Amino acid sequence: MSIFNTVILQTKESYTEVTDTATNQAEQLAEMFLKTSSKLATAESCTGGGLAEILTRIPGSSTWFERGFVTYSNESKHEMLSVPLDTIEQFGAVSEETASAMAKGAIDNSRADYGVAITGIAGPDGGTESKPVGTVCFAWYKRNEGGNTAHICFDGDRLRVREQACMLAMQGLLDLLQKSAE
Repeated sequence: MSIFNTVILQTKESYTEVTDTATNQAEQLAEMFLKTSSKLATAESCTGGGLAEILTRIPGSSTWFERGFVTYSNESKHEMLSVPLDTIEQFGAVSEETASAMAKGAIDNSRADYGVAITGIAGPDGGTESKPVGTVCFAWYKRNEGGNTAHICFDGDRLRVREQACMLAMQGLLDLLQKSAE
C-alpha cells in the first residue's frame, strides 16, 4: 500500500469516527428533546449550517428541530437574529458576546425553547494574534432562563475546526438539557 493510499484510509477512518460520534450526540439530543417536548433553534456562522445538517440526520427531527439560521455576515447576524451592531463593533463577530446575542436571537425569532450559537474563524485565513484561526465562540440559551458561553481555540484545518465546533455545540446542549432536567 502506498503512502497516498494510507493517508486516504486514515482520513476515511477519522471521518467515519467523527461522523459516528456526531450522529450519536444528535441521537442523544433527539431523545432528550422528545422527552421534554422541547424545540431547538441553531444560529451558525463558521459552521455554515453543519450543525443543523448533523441534527437533521435523525429521522423525526422535525418534531424537535424548529429551525436553523446561517448568519455568515455581520449584516445577517443583525438582520436575522437582532444582534446589535454595537455588540459586533465593540467585541467582534467572533466573541462570546456576539455568540450570546445570536443564541438569544435564535430563540426570539423562532418557537424554540433552546438556542445554540457558533461563531468563529475556521481558517485557513482570517485569524489575528488575539483571535487565531481555530478560535470559536459558543452560546447555549434556554428561553426565559438565559444560558452560558464558551471560547475555544481548536487545532486542525478548516474541516476539523468546523467538526469540533459542531460536536462541542452538541455537548453543550446535552449538558444544558441534563441540567434543566435535574
